[in-house]
Parts: sequence; structure tokens; C-alpha cells
Amino acid sequence: MTASWFILLLCAASLGAGFLGALTGLGGGVVIVPVLVLLFGVNMRFAVGASLVAVIATSSGAAAAYVREGFTNIRVGILLEVATVTGAIAGAIIAGYVSNRTIAIIFVFALFWSAYATLRPPKPLPPDQEPDAISKKFRLDSTYPTKEGMVAYKVHHVPVGGVLMFGAGMLSALVGVGSGIVKVFAMDRMMRLPFKVSTTTSNFMIGVTAAASAGVYLHRGQVEPEIAAPVALGALAGSLAGARVLPRIKTKALRWVFAGLVVFAGLELLRRVWGGAM
Repeated sequence: MTASWFILLLCAASLGAGFLGALTGLGGGVVIVPVLVLLFGVNMRFAVGASLVAVIATSSGAAAAYVREGFTNIRVGILLEVATVTGAIAGAIIAGYVSNRTIAIIFVFALFWSAYATLRPPKPLPPDQEPDAISKKFRLDSTYPTKEGMVAYKVHHVPVGGVLMFGAGMLSALVGVGSGIVKVFAMDRMMRLPFKVSTTTSNFMIGVTAAASAGVYLHRGQVEPEIAAPVALGALAGSLAGARVLPRIKTKALRWVFAGLVVFAGLELLRRVWGGAM
């Protein structure tokens, strides 16, 4: 295979990953890494490095629109980024001392959790009306737009959310995904943010989280431009296309397709791990 064909195929595969990720709300990282490892034979660490660069691109592409529309809680995002960036740096450093086999096993668990979350998206809990001292201090309470107008909400349990965000940052750095599942879970279930606010604020955060860990991978020489550039471009184009198509299609069948692909990739990675191929 020539270099030109390799780059074109990388772009095409990443475009499909970004498209599916946008339709399911989980990002393309959970598809990009297994595609690079299983189809293109890329080393696990270089696949994670390329996926982190793609996460930065896709997050940057969508985050501005969500901020402009008034869904993203910027104060919550910036505050929690302290925990996620710290976790991302710690995870990226730890990744330098563990084997490809260990990273693959962690990634398999992330894949299976992604498939479960895709088929059973979390339902928001009723808002907690008890005052939260930290939320008041940092003025985290805000509003978001609905068909009936702006709706106010309160933010709760910030320390618990911070601990979960630290874990999300570590997961992102170890396996090259945006870890949006953990972030949305923390904000939706623990901090009692409305679900749309949770997902858009997560999208705002994952690019910064990925940038922190990508810097460590770049320093170690594990971000290959010939791989990362076409992957980022393809994933960005796919995510933008998915965002445009999403309002006009039914995503239930696509969620099943996405979950099936993710589970298949996880089982194939496990087979290779047990077979000693990684």
C-alpha cells in the first residue's frame, strides 16, 4: 500500500468514526483506536496519541457552537478541568510505565462501558434544591435554553464531581478517548446538571483534557504526524457531518450498530491480548 492510499484510508475510517461518535454522543475515540490497531496495525501507544489529537479537533469544532447557543456551563467546565487535566497528566505519565497489554485491557473495559451507555443512556435525576456552598462561592448555578425559554438550575456535590473528573482524565490519557461517558455521568447524576448541559459541557472539556495528555505523548515521540493529521481531519469532518444529520434522523438503530461495532472491537482486542499478539 502506498503512502497516499494509507492516508486516504485513514481519513475515510476516521470520518466514519467521527460520524458515528457524533450521532451517539460518545465521540469518535472509542472507534478510532481499535480501527488503527486492528485494521491498520498501528502500535497501541501511537494509536492512543493519534486519537487524542483527533479528540482535540472534534471537541474544538463543536464546543464553540454549544457555547454560543448557551448550553455549556463555562464556569463548571473550567473549574472541573483542574481535576481532569491533573488526571490526564498523571494518566499519560503512568501510560509510559505500563505495557501495551495493560492499556489494551483497560481500553476493552472502556469499550464495553461505552456500548452499555449507548444502549441505555442515563436519565437525569430531579434537581436537588438544597443549597451547595461551593457552587455558591464559585457562582456555578446558571440557566439553559429550552422551547419554553431559559430554565434555571443549581449545581451540587462539586467535590464528588471533581474526584470523578480526575478519573475521567486518567482514562482519557491511558486509552485515548474523550472519556465523555464518565464526565456526563459525574455532571448529570452527581452534580445534578440538566442532561443537555452535561453533554455540552463535557464536549467543552474533553479537548482541554486531551490536549494535556497529548502533550506528554508528543514529548515521548508517540504522536506520529503522518497518522495523527489524517485521523484528526477525518474525525473532525465526520463529527461536523454527524452534528448536522443528527436532528433529522432516528438514532436508535445507529446506537445498536455503534454498540455492536464497539463490542466486536473489544472482543477482537481481547483475543489478541490472550493470543500474545499485543
